[in-house]
Amino acid sequence: MDLDALLHHYFGTSAVTDASPAMQAAGLDRLRVDFGLESDRSRRFALWSLLYMLGQAPDLDVAFKEEADREAARNLMDLLAASDEG
Repeated sequence: MDLDALLHHYFGTSAVTDASPAMQAAGLDRLRVDFGLESDRSRRFALWSLLYMLGQAPDLDVAFKEEADREAARNLMDLLAASDEG
């Protein structure tokens, strides 16, 4: 999944901060619903990743049934934290 495409799909722009507060709230609501309904593991992971980057992701044990998916999410979290430090 393409990050810009996801941002445009949910928020109407590639920069969430450019969206109005109402558009941000509506986009997050749609994103949460789609995440909850998504059954494809890779698409679900992509949606969770976007939620994580926006500070809205559910806990890993709630979000993912498979340990491999939880581990991939932990790796992403570590990578993003390391990039913030550098």
